[in-house]
Amino acid sequence: MARLALWIQQVLVPALGPVGVFLVAFLDSSFLSIPEVNDIIVITAAARNPGTAWIYVLMATLGSLAGCAVLWGLGRRGGEAFLVKRFGASRVARTRAAFHRWDVLALALPALLPPPMPFKIFVLSAGVFGFEWRRFAVTIFLARGVRYTVWAVGGAVYGDEALALLKRTDQWFAQNLPVVLAVAVSLTLLGVGLWIVRRRRRTDAPDAG
Repeated sequence: MARLALWIQQVLVPALGPVGVFLVAFLDSSFLSIPEVNDIIVITAAARNPGTAWIYVLMATLGSLAGCAVLWGLGRRGGEAFLVKRFGASRVARTRAAFHRWDVLALALPALLPPPMPFKIFVLSAGVFGFEWRRFAVTIFLARGVRYTVWAVGGAVYGDEALALLKRTDQWFAQNLPVVLAVAVSLTLLGVGLWIVRRRRRTDAPDAG
């Protein structure tokens, strides 16, 4: 897998440019698993030419969305039996509970966070559990877009040193994943709660007047 990742980075993407980034992101989010390759490509592109980094961010995001759409469709057609056969009943049960409890966050956080956070089981489950297509597409696009934008900014600012930062970040996430998830969910729920409170106050203000 390491040789494949190196070939993609040094041969495929330089030969095909942004189209190659789209293709790699599509394959990684659908039929293959090539951890970190898209992040590395975006960082490298931003380090070499910050002015065109947005193109690679966009292509990586769209490619990932297209690949996820394939899995979403497979989950929609295959149903829960297909999901259980691939991941096991216990993991599917935990995933279902996550969707029931966290709704869109159950999809957004895995799309946003780096490995070892599992991702494809949530994408397939979104199709199996009837997650509406428009919400699915917007969630994946925004989460992946934010993730690749962060790495593009890192590549533009820190150059090749951002690759070492990527490795350290992945290691840190691997060691502290439960804490990261708890904090991310708490902050998101806090933000949503504040937004709801402010919206209600604005709605009630004209009535009070």
